[in-house]
Amino acid sequence: MTMRDDYERWLDSTEAQVAKRPERQTEFRTTSEIPVERLYLPEHGVADDEYATKLGLPGEFPYTRGIQPTMYRTRFWTMRQYAGFGSAEETNARFRYLLEQGQTGLSTAFDLPTQIGYDADHPFSKGEVGKVGVSISSRLDMELLLRDIPLADVSTSMTINAPASVLLAMYLVVAESTGVPWSKLSGTIQNDILKEYVARGTYIYPPKPSMRLITDIFSYCASEVPNWNTISISGYHIREAGSTAVQEIAFTLSNAIAYVQAALDKGLKIDDFAPRLSFFFNAHNDFFEEIAKFRAARRMWAHIMKERFGAKNPKSLQLRFHTQTGGSTLTAQQPDNNVVRVTVQALAAVLGGTQSLHTNSRDEALALPTESSARIALRTQQILAYENHVGDTVDPLGGSYFLESLTSDLEARATQYIEHIDALGGAVAAIEQGYMQKEIHHAAYRTQLEIENGTQTVVGVNKFTSEEEEAPEILRVNPELGRIQTERLAKLRGERAVEPWRQSLDELHRAATATDNLMPFIVQAVRNYATVGEICDTLRDVFGEYRPPLY
Repeated sequence: MTMRDDYERWLDSTEAQVAKRPERQTEFRTTSEIPVERLYLPEHGVADDEYATKLGLPGEFPYTRGIQPTMYRTRFWTMRQYAGFGSAEETNARFRYLLEQGQTGLSTAFDLPTQIGYDADHPFSKGEVGKVGVSISSRLDMELLLRDIPLADVSTSMTINAPASVLLAMYLVVAESTGVPWSKLSGTIQNDILKEYVARGTYIYPPKPSMRLITDIFSYCASEVPNWNTISISGYHIREAGSTAVQEIAFTLSNAIAYVQAALDKGLKIDDFAPRLSFFFNAHNDFFEEIAKFRAARRMWAHIMKERFGAKNPKSLQLRFHTQTGGSTLTAQQPDNNVVRVTVQALAAVLGGTQSLHTNSRDEALALPTESSARIALRTQQILAYENHVGDTVDPLGGSYFLESLTSDLEARATQYIEHIDALGGAVAAIEQGYMQKEIHHAAYRTQLEIENGTQTVVGVNKFTSEEEEAPEILRVNPELGRIQTERLAKLRGERAVEPWRQSLDELHRAATATDNLMPFIVQAVRNYATVGEICDTLRDVFGEYRPPLY
């Protein structure tokens, strides 16, 4: 009897049993609407003659099984807890606490005024200073943020986009002032403006000058800060806005294609900048789909870089990514449940081969995390790494008939999206036409309907609810911070040397009206104590501000 004969016999027997005792639902699907079969056979996996093209070996093209040959057997992923709130001093204290607890990388959240290029004393900043991240207006704030941090030894990630060039310049100037060579610095700036137009909204300038700033950073860091990841192309916020896993892959890689093409159009060589490209993905609730998502994205990017852009350096083909567990999956109701959600999501990220991981804290649906909640989130990663042995073999779920089938399904569906975006003229054109935005909105609406009608269960929200819930202690930001920061800025402006400050902003303005790389001018302005708002306003005067179209 063949395997197919045996399967048909089993299927008939099982269907008879299901007729008497129905399954939980008539059909099973992933969050991306991919049908999930009752059972998967070898024919659903990867055939022997497809092994080299679809899987290969770890550390080798197409990197489906991981970008390093030994993965976590050599060293664990970077445990990089996201932190930032209130003043630079408060966040510095949280940084040092997390490092003392065993965190291996810093990840910085900035407040909303900083993210959109306003100083803490700007009228638009009122009531927002330090609320969703740390307030940084000048290099003095950055010096306080990084005080006593070993910059040559710690990798630092900064979630900043429209003013990424300014915050990177501040980081470099602080390193310079403490005697740390830029060649010793490692870290990442998010610097992904396209997803801001699609899903998040913290943009400043229109797409064309924004892309110029991004490629200026690519070029500058390639020669001046060689170990810095110049962009973290983010699917995370696309997923947080309500996309499916398929859309997260497709829209992220489409944006990445646009960045690569912009750099090539500027005259950069693919293998000079591509090895420093990095990605940022979400780890959501559908455990197996998330693992397959990471593997599919890795395989797709390797083929895109090799076949579409002709990259030769193996590092240019490798999709390196940071993962954060799903913020939108956290619930204010029964917040301790979030510890379980985050643990499962983190496990998916590790089994999917992430290079770096942030685990959300249980109270983040209510407020910024308390110190104790942040410690539990970090301990979650440490338990996975040191107690559960999940990193002892490479790609442990590779070869699973279900997982390989799901990986291929995600790849095929994401490829269809990318081909459609290419037909629209690429990512920038698709964004300008509102295509990605509308696709995400439709997916988010469908999910919300399913939660409201109960077809999608959220434990503690629409099922297994509790009448009596004890409110946890939450972190509160000092309401006086806006005033304190305003006074600090007034003091800075009164003490800095006016002529060098003014001259550096004038030179930046002239460079922005020409075609010069803007990074050297931004770095010099920071050296002369120009603030985030002053530098961004100088560029606003040349570039204008982006206003989203009405779709």
